[in-house]
Amino acid sequence: MKYKLLSLFLLMSSMSFAQTDAKLTARLQDLVKGFNGQAGIYVQNLKTGKTAAINADTLFPTASMIKVSIQCGLMDKIEKGEIKYNQKLAYNDSLLYKGEDILGSFKNGDTIEVSKVAMLMITMSDNTASLWLQKLVGTDYINNWLAANGFKVMRDNSRATGRDAMHNRYGWGVTTPNEMCRLFTMIRNGEAVSPAASERMQRIMCRIFWDDKALSQIPPYVQTISKQGALTESKSETVLVHAPSGDYVFSIITNNNKDQRWTADNEACILIRKVSALLWHYYEPKSDWKPAEGIDKYMLDE
Repeated sequence: MKYKLLSLFLLMSSMSFAQTDAKLTARLQDLVKGFNGQAGIYVQNLKTGKTAAINADTLFPTASMIKVSIQCGLMDKIEKGEIKYNQKLAYNDSLLYKGEDILGSFKNGDTIEVSKVAMLMITMSDNTASLWLQKLVGTDYINNWLAANGFKVMRDNSRATGRDAMHNRYGWGVTTPNEMCRLFTMIRNGEAVSPAASERMQRIMCRIFWDDKALSQIPPYVQTISKQGALTESKSETVLVHAPSGDYVFSIITNNNKDQRWTADNEACILIRKVSALLWHYYEPKSDWKPAEGIDKYMLDE
């Protein structure tokens, strides 16, 4: 009996070990070597199941990537009939988040559909739109949805019950690279809220304005769903790629970055591009695609 249990344990261990892509992990480790900050990466080939991970279960700030969780909470309320996707909302000046958001240019009393606010939240990463939907859905509701769906650490900290300490430390949201990829995979598999809600979310998430980092290293004719996050000390991105040879998902999150410039050549932004380029050519070795010469002047998104 002992030998049988030992054999079963060894078999399970070998199966688990086989899921790690050692070659890819080594190449990613080479990329992050010398990075002046903390970097976490999780990658999964959704066709083979093989993964690569660096600090993949470490807590990081989400910045704007938490907006995908807000989107899930919104869709859950729409699914339950508590909110309508085409419901009109009346804008109020008190919702304004100071910055250059599109929604912030609205006048008091202007109306807009929930669907368009959701689009602005994801596509443009509009903070005023995001805080409006967060208020409409409820932060605790969003966090309860995350907990009910097996997310151990990913949480929205803004205006959340009992999360002041986490808000002070991580800002708007907290997550791990692993859990970010799990959420994206659920959406891709039709498992987030419902198949219909997941499909709607995918359509929104494949229309991203902020495409100057990870997305810039993937051919424009290949569909992706993604969300970006940026703070002065943290630059991050999660992407699911519908690649010809099979889908893959990755999340790279950085924190405590020494380079805190808001420029295209920020060290973390360069790292994100390098990771994305490595993954594209690793999974699509026959592809000779590369960004067009002179594309840099068209990537100055601000």
